[in-house]
Amino acid sequence: MVAANKFLAPYAVPHQGLLGRVKAEPEDETRSPFQRDRDRIIHTQAFRRLQGKTQVFVIGEGDHYRTRLTHTLEVAQISRDIARTLRLNEDLAECIALAHDLGHPPFGHAGEQALDKWMHDHGSSFEHNRQSLRNVTTLEEHSSLIAGLNLNNEILEGMQKHRTPHDQSTASDHAHDDHRDHAQHRSLSLEAQVVNLADEIAYTGHDVDDGLRAKLFTNKDLDGNVLSASALQRCSERGTSVRGGIIHLLVMDLYAATQKSIEKNTIKSLDDVYRASELIVCFSSTMQKELDALRAFLWQRMYLAPAVQSANDEGKKIVLDLCEHLLKHPIEKVLALQKSHGGELVEAIKDYVSGMTDQFAASSLLNMGGK
Repeated sequence: MVAANKFLAPYAVPHQGLLGRVKAEPEDETRSPFQRDRDRIIHTQAFRRLQGKTQVFVIGEGDHYRTRLTHTLEVAQISRDIARTLRLNEDLAECIALAHDLGHPPFGHAGEQALDKWMHDHGSSFEHNRQSLRNVTTLEEHSSLIAGLNLNNEILEGMQKHRTPHDQSTASDHAHDDHRDHAQHRSLSLEAQVVNLADEIAYTGHDVDDGLRAKLFTNKDLDGNVLSASALQRCSERGTSVRGGIIHLLVMDLYAATQKSIEKNTIKSLDDVYRASELIVCFSSTMQKELDALRAFLWQRMYLAPAVQSANDEGKKIVLDLCEHLLKHPIEKVLALQKSHGGELVEAIKDYVSGMTDQFAASSLLNMGGK
């Protein structure tokens, strides 16, 4: 690891990590700490279930639309590429990317909104980033000697503070983070900042791709946006996809803007990163405006499309009906979750339902007598 650290920038998180685990472990013979954590994340049940969870479209509508798993893999790939170019810790960035959506419930953001509403009606709340953290610290098991996966704290901090424009922080988000209280006073590692923007880059690129496939808009419609028009010109010259063009333009802008930000903020060490008063990894102001405009276009033409809204409404109803049924008639699996992890019955129901795939949620409700 000493030799590998020589290839990292002085402000990158070193391969051995610095914040440790909740419970110390012996070193592995062949893998760095973050490589071990990557493997633990990939082998979880929560990671496997991402294949059956909607990104935007209902999975049954087409085999080529993104799921939470394909989105996660795209974020991990983009994160690694960006981290490599900026001489950051690729393995740490990959870990945060692979774990960032583990707590997402079925039916995409519609399912999250429904579960949050139900929890709010019972005096709590739901937010998928917080649930992702709960998965790796409590619900999943790597060893019988400690709860959760016992991941390195750099990963937990990156997950705890993961935010994109899709995510809305609730007032109780940080009330559940008392095991990481000291992290509140640190800024994000650059690796975690990379994942935040890689997430935005990935879903912007594939939302355009999926929207075109679904014929919710055309290439001509995209000409009205500077970013997508530039991507169309690039892909026309190369015979490639507009998705790839958008990702390329965003990533290249991020490289240039981040280097300027590093210089402007005099970032020369990891301590400088943690003490920074602003995020260092960024887009240029011009690109950020173009990206915001494209996101606004996608919101109107894609997320608010009648077909998508209809699927969202159906997903919300399934989640709400499931939660209500399980509250009145808790099944053995829910009671076992409550017994294993303590807490109220509504917390166990939330853990159970949020872990479901779309298909399992729908079939479970039918089997329980729901419609």
